[in-house]
Amino acid sequence: MVKTIRVSEEYHEWLNAHKRSGETMEETLRRMTRGPHPSDIAGLLSKEDAEDAKEAVDRLRGRDRVRLDAARNAFESSDTGE
Repeated sequence: MVKTIRVSEEYHEWLNAHKRSGETMEETLRRMTRGPHPSDIAGLLSKEDAEDAKEAVDRLRGRDRVRLDAARNAFESSDTGE
């Protein structure tokens, strides 16, 4: 089964500009919407930079966890009348 989608002319031109030789428009669209292939970004960051980035993500996730736990505790406290 084949479906047709409507996109703006500008988007179609952008997508067509990123189309590789021998690639169908569907293959291009799938590739472009899945993010970069690991081999395309390998080596962009040094090992140290990659570790720094991982640590920054962990810190952000930790802050989110603290905020989520505080919000949960606030709601639980209001449910028990405290």
